[in-house]
Amino acid sequence: MKTSKIDLGLPLAVVEMLARLGSIASIGLLVMLFRNELLHPTEISRMEWVGLLFFPIGVVTGMVVAWWKEGIGSTITVASLLGLYVVYGYLFRNHLGGWVFIVFASPGFLFLLHWLLHDFDRNNAQRVLIN
Repeated sequence: MKTSKIDLGLPLAVVEMLARLGSIASIGLLVMLFRNELLHPTEISRMEWVGLLFFPIGVVTGMVVAWWKEGIGSTITVASLLGLYVVYGYLFRNHLGGWVFIVFASPGFLFLLHWLLHDFDRNNAQRVLIN
């Protein structure tokens, strides 16, 4: 039985580069948006604070962590996005229109894809060495 190794070198590097550049762009845009709004913490309700904990705080934290620990960081980003939709959108019955939250969190999905492909490539290489 012969196993062939799948070389994911270049595609893996492209996914990693897109994830990193996308996270810089996403975090930069979020910082500019919130900076221009002149956030006043006393004017924010408790329900809005829950939403802010998921997005942008959780999403940005996940993308920053993903630069060093892709698995943990991408999980934080995706879980924060899901938490925003479930808790703030569904349980609090607030309308979250559009795809803007998913677009801003998309580098987290790329980090997750890179982490999974990198792990697959490493396991595949070990199998080839064993055989």
